[in-house]
Amino acid sequence: MKQLLITGIGCVFIITTSFSQTIDNKLVNKSASKEAIALYNYISHLGDNILSGQHSYNGDSEQFYNKAQNISGKYPAVWGTDFYWSSGEDPGDRVVEAAKKMYKKGAIITLMWHVGRPMDDAPFGWKESVQNKITDEEWNDLITPGTALHKRWLAQIDHIAGYLKQLQEAHIPILWRPYHEMNGVWFWWGNKRGAQGYSKLWQLLYDRYTNHHMLNNLIWVWNANAPRDIPQDEGFDYHLFYPGHDYVDILATDVYHFDYEQNEYEQLLKLAEGKPIALGEVGQLPKTNILDAQPKWSWFMVWSNWLETANTEEGVKSIYNYKNTITRDEVQIKN
Repeated sequence: MKQLLITGIGCVFIITTSFSQTIDNKLVNKSASKEAIALYNYISHLGDNILSGQHSYNGDSEQFYNKAQNISGKYPAVWGTDFYWSSGEDPGDRVVEAAKKMYKKGAIITLMWHVGRPMDDAPFGWKESVQNKITDEEWNDLITPGTALHKRWLAQIDHIAGYLKQLQEAHIPILWRPYHEMNGVWFWWGNKRGAQGYSKLWQLLYDRYTNHHMLNNLIWVWNANAPRDIPQDEGFDYHLFYPGHDYVDILATDVYHFDYEQNEYEQLLKLAEGKPIALGEVGQLPKTNILDAQPKWSWFMVWSNWLETANTEEGVKSIYNYKNTITRDEVQIKN
């Protein structure tokens, strides 16, 4: 069974699903909106069920989401897109309007941000900025209040906060997963270890958004990459970059090339200590036998065109018809 009814503050849970442990998780933001609380409660009580999800580029925010429905006959439960500003005009307003539209249709919203280095100006080149390097000295300036680079970073994140506030005003909760794949070596924020490394950046962002901007509609999704030991393309162990339970609601990872290693699933579960875990991005969808062996993933989200280039239609249908997969028409969240 995969029907769940979850309500918000002072809620009563009516759950008919496979569920093997008691979860009493609360959002790290004590002032979280009732919509965020209801969504987090829903995710925390999925049991062995998994929400289907699909990413689309912000230039055509429904392209691959609709493609998933064309293939499977069902709309994904989770819709995602990106604030990435790669060319032309700032896509922020476009992202906000698309999120409002998809939420009205019944989708759960997840947003991410391929952001350029703070010392660069938008639009951000991929290799020139998003995947460029940042020196140790620049990093120290970035995380030190009062420096010129820290002020540029504040302007950068405050800009995105404005769009997130519009979604808060519309009472839309967001699965928010910024600065993802931090345990890899390919983004400027990647492979920064220690208390003054990536963890500090995440904590500063959390503090700015929660305590300064009072963004209470965000569910904070810390999203790493599946560990790997490819020379100069490594993904290191999760725990080296984890900012702590006081700053994270959900732990996620990205899996491409069908790299669903059981030991890495167990590693993330152990680090989570009862918090939900998710597949923030996937290339090839997991097969049903993988989901049987790894039943605690809360959702998967296929990355845009990988739906077509890395998956067969039969494979997509198989996962959408899997006994524990939840599609948009089956989501029931009552605020």
